[in-house]
Amino acid sequence: MLRSPSLVAAVVAVTVLSGAPAQAHPAQPGIGLDRAERHQKIDGFGYSIAFQRTTLIHNLSEQNREQVLDLLLDRRTGAAPSILRLGIGSSSTDPYDWMLSIQPTDPGGPDATPNYQWDGWDGGQVWYVKEARERGVDRFYADAWSAPGYMKDNGTDANGGALCGLQGVTCASGDWREAYARYLVQYARFYRQEGIRLDEIGFTNEPDWTAPYASMRFTPAQAAEFMKVLGPIARRAGVGVACCDSFGWQQSEAYAQAIEADPEARKHLKIFTGHGYASPAEHPLPTTAPTWMSEWAASSVQDGWNEAWDSGKGTDGIRLAERIHDSLALADASAFLFWLGGSRGATAALVQIDDANDAYRVSSRLYAFAAYSRYIRPGAVRIGVDSGVAGLKVSAYRNADGSEVVQIINTGEEAVTTEVDLKRATGYVTDATHNLEKVPGVVAGKGRHSTVTLAPRSLTTLVSARPGRH
Repeated sequence: MLRSPSLVAAVVAVTVLSGAPAQAHPAQPGIGLDRAERHQKIDGFGYSIAFQRTTLIHNLSEQNREQVLDLLLDRRTGAAPSILRLGIGSSSTDPYDWMLSIQPTDPGGPDATPNYQWDGWDGGQVWYVKEARERGVDRFYADAWSAPGYMKDNGTDANGGALCGLQGVTCASGDWREAYARYLVQYARFYRQEGIRLDEIGFTNEPDWTAPYASMRFTPAQAAEFMKVLGPIARRAGVGVACCDSFGWQQSEAYAQAIEADPEARKHLKIFTGHGYASPAEHPLPTTAPTWMSEWAASSVQDGWNEAWDSGKGTDGIRLAERIHDSLALADASAFLFWLGGSRGATAALVQIDDANDAYRVSSRLYAFAAYSRYIRPGAVRIGVDSGVAGLKVSAYRNADGSEVVQIINTGEEAVTTEVDLKRATGYVTDATHNLEKVPGVVAGKGRHSTVTLAPRSLTTLVSARPGRH
C-alpha cells in the first residue's frame, strides 16, 4: 500500500551511462570536487511512521524493542534519520492500518464549537517521536491523507472525495475549509502539549490519486486556494505549511506552478513536497521553495519481503541508493523521505516487524539509507563534481563542521580504482557482503587525493576528517 552558517554540506552527481571497465587497474581518471559550486541546501533524510506502524515496534519485548529502535533511529549505528513524517488521522475508528481523527464525529457543522479529542498516543506516533528525540532526531513533519468524512463531499475519509467549500465543491453541510485548517493546527497544538514541536504540517497526500483508504482530491488550483486558508492560521500558531505530496514527481509540476503563480499562496508555502511513484525524481521542480522527495518505496506486492542488496528486484538496497542519489543530484531535492521505517509481512520497509512472534529482520535498504543519512547531516549546499569514470554515480557533500562526504555508486559489474579529490578519507562499503562497513584496502593515499577501489555493484561512502582533525 502507498500511504502514503557556517560551512554547509553539498551534493552533486554525475551519471555516466557506459559500463564499468573490465579491470580495476590501472587507476581510472579521477573524481574532482568543485567546492566553489554550490547548489541546494540539504534538510535531511527520514521516513514515515504513519498508519500505526510504530505500534508493531512497541509490541515487541523490551530487548527487541530497544534493538529495533536503535536500528531505526541511532545516529552512529542505525538508520540515523533527521526527519520523521507523521500521519494526521481522519478516521472515526482506529483498527490497525487506520489513523484516528482528533475529531471523529461531526461537531454540528463547520461553525459549531469543535469537540476535539486527544489520547496522547496517536497510534504510537507520540511514543516513537519521544524515542526519536532522545536519539537526536529533531524535525517532524505531519501530513494528512484526508479530512474527516463529514468535511467532504463523499461523506467518508476514504475513496477520494473533496473538501467541502473548495472551488467547484458544494455540500449541504456548508463550507469546511477554515474548520479543516483549524483542525490541522489543533493537531500540532496537541503535539506541543506533549512537549513536541511539529515543524511543518501538510493538508494533502497524493491529491491526484484516489485510494480505498484515507484519501482526498485537490486540483492544483484548489491546493493553491487552500494554502491561502491554512497559511495564516498556521503562521499564527508557529507552524510551517508543506504541500503537495503528489503521486509522482512529474505530476507535482502542476501543483508547484499553481502555487508559484499565486503570490498569496506562495507566501505561506515553506516546503514543496512530491512523491516518486508515478514518476521518479529526476529533474528540479518549478518552485522557489525547498523541495522534498517526501515518499517513495518500491512495491513489495510483487517482490515480497526482500533483504537483498542486488538481486534484480526493485526493492533491492542498491535500487534505493540510486533513488536517493537521483533525488538529490538530479532533482535538487533537499530531503529524501522513505515510505516506512518498519512494518509487517511482505513489506518494503527498512525493517520487518513480526510482533506476534517477537521477531524482526533487517533489509539492505536500511544500510543504503544510512549511508546517506549518517554522514550527510542537515545543513547542506550542493558543490560540483567532475567525473569521467564510466559506470559511476557520484555525489559530494560538505558538512557544517567542514567534513566532506563523497558517495559513489558503482553500477558496473567490475571493480574500479580511481582517485578522489579528498584528503584523509575513511571508506565505508555497502554491497552484497558489507553493511556500511570499513573495509581494509578500499582507500589508500595520504596526500591531496585518495585512491579508492570500488567493488562491483556497490555504494562506497568516503568521509574526510574535519579540518584540524588527523
